[in-house]
Amino acid sequence: MEIKDILNLYKEGKLDLGLAVQKLSGKGIEELGFAALDTDRLKRTGIPEVIYAEGKTVDQVVKIAERLHQKGIDILATKATEEMYELVRSVIPHASYNKLAKTITYKHKDEPLNEGYIAIVAAGTSDMPVAEEAAETARFLNNRVETVYDVGVAGIHRLFNKLKIIQDARVVIVVAGMEGALASVVGGLVSKPVIGVPTSVGYGASFNGISALLTMLNSCASGISVVNIDNGFGAACQASLINRL
Repeated sequence: MEIKDILNLYKEGKLDLGLAVQKLSGKGIEELGFAALDTDRLKRTGIPEVIYAEGKTVDQVVKIAERLHQKGIDILATKATEEMYELVRSVIPHASYNKLAKTITYKHKDEPLNEGYIAIVAAGTSDMPVAEEAAETARFLNNRVETVYDVGVAGIHRLFNKLKIIQDARVVIVVAGMEGALASVVGGLVSKPVIGVPTSVGYGASFNGISALLTMLNSCASGISVVNIDNGFGAACQASLINRL
């Protein structure tokens, strides 16, 4: 029963106030004991409930994925292990796994893609796991994706060789560790929103990504926003919301 149906029954006097409140408060919540799934999140925000697998047991991930699948909700699990994938596949046979991104995905049907595309630019090969998480998330949210990898500032001419791809994108995600300078460079070359993703890649003084995070936050280039360290997922969600405007 939809929310509007509950409200109509209340207005018509067919449902008392206490029962109406009870039904409304439980709407869109699927209780599993160890988790309360937000099954209405897609309608409310445009992004469905996503499984953050790190810290969960294999059994918990499988049960959440299975219940979402039963409710007709597409599956995206981030920070997932191969063991988790193998057991998820036992209940959702056509689920896919990106080993580099550590993502499990399953879509019930293909949907029309958003008009523009998202460019995902990674400074180095070591940044690719985070970049791939962003790419998988963006595709899951029905976006076309163009990836430009290994174009960090140590060999900046590599970036200029791919510049048109980046400039023609609707949104640009820049993934970089070490000193994180690539986001500022790209921000000075494009007229589109740039989302910086600092990664934990780097030697000791990079402080597991804090150095890259601070560099991106202190960027003098206009139009740059920054997500948390290694948060390719969050960057892709933000980029997807922008791309569908």
